[in-house]
Amino acid sequence: MRTIKQFKILNMPVNKETDNRNKDIQIYINGSFYKREDAKISVFDSGFLLGDGIWEGIRLVNNSWLFLDEHLDRLYEGCKAIDININLSKDDIKKAILDTQHINNMTDSAHARLMITRGNKIKPFQQPSLSKGINFVIIMEHSESSSIIDGINLVTVPQVRGQPMSQDPKLNSHSKLNCIIACIQANKAGGDEALMLDPHGFVNTTNSCNFFIVKKGQVWTSTGDYCMNGITRLKVIQLCKDNDIPVFEKNFSLVDVYSSDEAFITGTLGSLTQVLTIDDRNIGHSKKGWPITEILRSSYKKLIND
Repeated sequence: MRTIKQFKILNMPVNKETDNRNKDIQIYINGSFYKREDAKISVFDSGFLLGDGIWEGIRLVNNSWLFLDEHLDRLYEGCKAIDININLSKDDIKKAILDTQHINNMTDSAHARLMITRGNKIKPFQQPSLSKGINFVIIMEHSESSSIIDGINLVTVPQVRGQPMSQDPKLNSHSKLNCIIACIQANKAGGDEALMLDPHGFVNTTNSCNFFIVKKGQVWTSTGDYCMNGITRLKVIQLCKDNDIPVFEKNFSLVDVYSSDEAFITGTLGSLTQVLTIDDRNIGHSKKGWPITEILRSSYKKLIND
């Protein structure tokens, strides 16, 4: 069994070491700022009690928040889907993000996690009507891109992505236990991240990122029916089209994955990270490298730096 030397944190593969600058960050809670050690939320918060909330992760590059409007659209869509009335305009949220950025003196290489819950409950029960207002939190941290490791090892796990009638996997909800269990299963088996199947047995996604393979010059990813509608995923699909690389959203199995020429994952912080092995099988040929992945990674870097 491999020794796990890296861990998945904030949707990207990183080294265990933390950035010392993050010890002094200011955290936004409902319009006020608190030092890291003083940032508290009520034990009656709906997110703490029941995982009742929606979140987004956004990335700061060259003093610009990448694809911010698209992330906020997804945040509002998620809150509407679970009937949380944000009662804040997008401009209000943008101002809160910028205020948090400025008080932390950040201009580049940062990540923010936006969290909105149904608010504090008057009793610790499930009934949503017991929640009053919302809680809005922003945790903004320094996150250098140099912490991304060269590649990861995936392990296929028995935990599957949920059906829309149980908990729609498109929701970026606070309740991530399904994916956490998948990650635990992968870590116990010596992997960095879990490769999850959909309810029909087709390859779907990892526990925190979207998944792609390359076969004979074609890029394949799942249909999208059972995975997070990743913004980086959509950008990569478009970059394939821009570079005349055939790209397909389709059902495929582990047989296809094991024989693939390349594989990579996408996420807000990890961008494009290649997959080295899946279930102890080497992916592709190391001497040939990852040519399609490199084309897409280069194109994505250009996209976010233009």
